[in-house]
Amino acid sequence: MVVAAPVPDYGRRGGVSLGLCILLAGGLVAGRVEAVDFTLMWRHSIEKIEWREDWRVTPEGLMIRRAVVRGSGAGMDPPVDAEKIEGGWAYVPALPVVPRLALARSGVVADYTLCVGRDCRALGAWAGGIADDVPVMLAPCAP
Repeated sequence: MVVAAPVPDYGRRGGVSLGLCILLAGGLVAGRVEAVDFTLMWRHSIEKIEWREDWRVTPEGLMIRRAVVRGSGAGMDPPVDAEKIEGGWAYVPALPVVPRLALARSGVVADYTLCVGRDCRALGAWAGGIADDVPVMLAPCAP
């Protein structure tokens, strides 16, 4: 069974709550999401297959905990150790913690969806309604 990578609870660090910042070019904060765990979803532009990644905000950066892909093709093949679940494949990517995650947004395909718990919205909506073609970076931030 594929389970998310276990990590400590980073909800508070020295009395300061961590969150997720949505940054524009130059580091300008377009939005702040009060969450430690979040899910990023999108559809492949050619295959139209859903891709989902579960992330955690840590003091060191962003840690991917699990990925789920609902199909394969056009560079989206799941790794050999992926487990088949509900019509897709789940696995824990062997990636290091990243200080930030750069997301290109073309405006030609649907925006990324960012979910915190059951609250799922287009990434641009979390960032104050920015246009779908404005690239962003996700990074940990403190209040």
